[in-house]
Amino acid sequence: MTVLSFLDLHVKADALEAAAANIHQTLEATRAREGNLGVDVTVDVDDPTHFVLVEKWASIEADNAYRAWRATPEGASDLGAIVASAPSLTRTELHDEI
Repeated sequence: MTVLSFLDLHVKADALEAAAANIHQTLEATRAREGNLGVDVTVDVDDPTHFVLVEKWASIEADNAYRAWRATPEGASDLGAIVASAPSLTRTELHDEI
């Protein structure tokens, strides 16, 4: 079943200029992972430091494998340098029949 993962993150105000390039580079690797069906980047209209990344995965297993890879030195990203606090993750299943 398709999984949508919402990564809610707040970027440091003084890192906002570098944020787009950092996020773009990070998402290149995300989009290349097996089972990734796409990633959209949204920015809060009232707070330009608030981003929500919407990732679409073929299955929860693909998402789990991606999260495990990101926890390794090989999969680590540079997002930690620009975020103001720990991102939060919400994962949902897509139910087309409802």
